[in-house]
Amino acid sequence: MPLSSDHIPADLLPVMEALTRVGREVAAIIARGALGASLSEEVGENSDGDGQKALDVMADEMFEAALRDTAVRYYASEEQEGVLDLGAGKYALAIDPLDGSSNIDVNVSIGTIFSIFEAKEGAEESFLRPAREQVAGGYIVFGPQTGMAVTFGAGVLIYAMDPASGEFILVESGKQIPQATKEYAINASNRRHWVPGARAYIEACEAGETGPKGKSMNMRWVASLVAETHRILTRGGVFLYPADARKGYENGRLRMLYECAPIAFLIEQAGGQAHDGELRILDKSAPELHARTPLVFGSSEEVSSVKDYYQG
Repeated sequence: MPLSSDHIPADLLPVMEALTRVGREVAAIIARGALGASLSEEVGENSDGDGQKALDVMADEMFEAALRDTAVRYYASEEQEGVLDLGAGKYALAIDPLDGSSNIDVNVSIGTIFSIFEAKEGAEESFLRPAREQVAGGYIVFGPQTGMAVTFGAGVLIYAMDPASGEFILVESGKQIPQATKEYAINASNRRHWVPGARAYIEACEAGETGPKGKSMNMRWVASLVAETHRILTRGGVFLYPADARKGYENGRLRMLYECAPIAFLIEQAGGQAHDGELRILDKSAPELHARTPLVFGSSEEVSSVKDYYQG
């Protein structure tokens, strides 16, 4: 079933149609690869000092333009320093237009992450609030298949894009994550910088059947939050991006507002958990638009185990 008010709140349907329309266009651009423009070319830095690729900027401009014709009043993007006021509307939408852009050239799944709140009077006030107040959160994944996972607070909907028609078709509702897992995802090259709880948990995973976990664990790492989330949502797992000792990583590296908050919303709606090592992500508020937070999410049993090691 294509997008419809049977599963999407009627006021949000035009917003979701705009997001998926741009998703279809971005998927076509990515699919051309080397036959098209140089999508991975460095074109500058965003306000947080991260390098911007051509596709980052292109996707941001496309989403902003499409959402101007919807009920979105405030638009906050990883690629924009501040909030844009798009005019009349009742929603505030935060977005990472192109997650995983370091993987553009290597044909690995990348994506778009979005979070929607009901707008308040103030622009930043609409976003700097508890993540549990989201009315929608999700992602579009661009890979061998283009798809979307989204929640409006009543379970997780999974859509697949039909390459023949370009329509996003509902293929699963009420998606649930397995509670137990034997897979974890972390960038192990940063081990020497990790906080003690993260190091202790990974060492327990590496000890396998003879260690405290009593089971063998496999490690995965894609360096694309959308790809990691899609795998975990599909078959379970746990993802860790802890705080570490490097300058600029004291609060992790992922942005609270438009990366961690919507992913946490999705994961909890699918029966999983998401925390920062201590606090539930959905109970946190971003102190500023581009604030970062540590993030642990995935299968409930394993995320609880990580917290035990942090509290150790």
